[in-house]
Amino acid sequence: MADTIPKRLFEQATKQPERSAYLAKQDGVWKAKTWRQYAAEVSQAARALIALGFEPGQRLCILGFNRPEWVVLDLAAMAAGGAPAGIYTTCSPDEVQYIVNHAEAPLVLVENEAQWQKLEKKRAELPGLKYVVFMRGVTPPRSPEGGPTLYSWDDFLARGSTTQEKEVHGRIDALEPNGVATLIYTSGTTGPPKAVMLTHDNLAWTARTLADVTKINPDGRSLSYLPLSHIAEQMATIHGPITGGSCVYFAESIDKLADNLKEVRPTLFFGVPRIWEKFFAAIDAKMKAATGSKARIARWARGVGEQVSALRARGREPSGMLGIEYRLASRLVFTPLKEAIGLDQATCLVSGAAPIGKEVIAFFASLDVFIQEIYGQSEDTGPTSFNLAGRTRIGSVGPPLAGVEVKIAEDGEILVHGRNVFAGYFKDEAATKETLTEDGWLRSGDLGRFDEDGFLHITGRKKEIIITAGGKNITPKNIEELLKLCPLVAEAVVIGDRRKFLSALVWLEPDATKKWMAERGATGDPATNTDVRAEIQRAIDAANEKLAKVEQVKKFAIGARPLTIETGELTPTLKVKRNKVAAGFAAQIDAMYEGAAGD
Repeated sequence: MADTIPKRLFEQATKQPERSAYLAKQDGVWKAKTWRQYAAEVSQAARALIALGFEPGQRLCILGFNRPEWVVLDLAAMAAGGAPAGIYTTCSPDEVQYIVNHAEAPLVLVENEAQWQKLEKKRAELPGLKYVVFMRGVTPPRSPEGGPTLYSWDDFLARGSTTQEKEVHGRIDALEPNGVATLIYTSGTTGPPKAVMLTHDNLAWTARTLADVTKINPDGRSLSYLPLSHIAEQMATIHGPITGGSCVYFAESIDKLADNLKEVRPTLFFGVPRIWEKFFAAIDAKMKAATGSKARIARWARGVGEQVSALRARGREPSGMLGIEYRLASRLVFTPLKEAIGLDQATCLVSGAAPIGKEVIAFFASLDVFIQEIYGQSEDTGPTSFNLAGRTRIGSVGPPLAGVEVKIAEDGEILVHGRNVFAGYFKDEAATKETLTEDGWLRSGDLGRFDEDGFLHITGRKKEIIITAGGKNITPKNIEELLKLCPLVAEAVVIGDRRKFLSALVWLEPDATKKWMAERGATGDPATNTDVRAEIQRAIDAANEKLAKVEQVKKFAIGARPLTIETGELTPTLKVKRNKVAAGFAAQIDAMYEGAAGD
């Protein structure tokens, strides 16, 4: 019998049946479900799928925000021998239709009426869709004539009464390690999404490895709020907690994240860079506003924090006078700060899914908020390398995980090999051959290097290298991170491919810019305000001092409109699609080069 995530769920239900497995808000109160109840829900949903004719090897889709029903059906699909495929809630009707058809899904779980409407609009182009199930608390509209049958969550579960539980366990026992367990549709920056096939062994091995290094255990708590369509959140919400036996809280919404954090006080918290950057901007602004003794104490405490974090990065603890200073700094600054944002009980803080600025991690480290950066991708089930507790280097993405081989190709590309490497792309043999070598190495598409101590450093994206008109190869990522150190800059995209010099499009951080202008009595449109533009130019000048001449940004423009997922410039994980930016802001980009001689 294969070691699979569904099998581990039922083992947890036996080992700790009455401990809380997950909690969700109902009428403003956190309501818990035990491991016994969790397993029973998954079993009932799997029985319902079987009753509706769901066969081993089939796929289904899930479209909604993080909810218990999302996770239950995900696990039920695996338990019934099939594979779930999450769809980002921000996907358009066309994108939803593409994924449902590509996955050949007979059933889709939707969160609400708004998500159902995406299917309804494309119903004529979804010939294989037979059933649509709504998450709990929603009364479905009448099933459309000639269309799929619509079920409420409770009515769907009730269909399972005709299937015996032993059939579910029989299907779980029949799962093969190399069988496809889930499809992860990439939010790729080019072309339609590809479906990453992850096996039961991929999920089980990776979840066990991550649970060990992050110390996931029955006393742990995490908060589920990032898109469950992404493998990182699936590891944090589903596979890791089931493996280690920890408890998951489902956030009410992204807007309620700050409140939920303070209520839950997670022991493990995973954030994408944009989340950490928002915390950074808010805390940095408050510290800069402090005066007198408060400012002096904060500066002193940060100095202590820098020394302590440097020790802990090497697996050592402060002692002697530094230990005394650290305890005092904790009482005066660190603990109140962490309590204010809900991270006072966190033992593992992680950043991943996109690059984060070294300066952001260093800032938090000086405040005793130690963020461990992880690197990986959907194609290797989430992680490649990880800055481990006691073995961390700020600015790197850590050493490779135990059991994962990483090497650098001649052209600088990072290659990965191990039990976490995917089985290929569903229905796309050409892309699979392009991404996997004949001997099973994953071509990551990222450029990197190892330092003398075995820490991996990401130096850029293979397809995002800028080649200037002068033939210079430039990686934009590091330049953009320097520009984003300006509190007024939310996002920056460096331009310069086949151009005589580099320029930058920047987007303002609305709250920080509004406050900055108010403090100076400035009014009007921030994008045209001379003081705001001068402040950004100062940030660019400061960045240029750290860069080689060919890397320096000569001109900038403030984005004429926001970058959004809906307009196509951002992926659902908030990565910038450079080709979409270049097309959508072509007029602004061209204007920066008109009449310019360059150098």
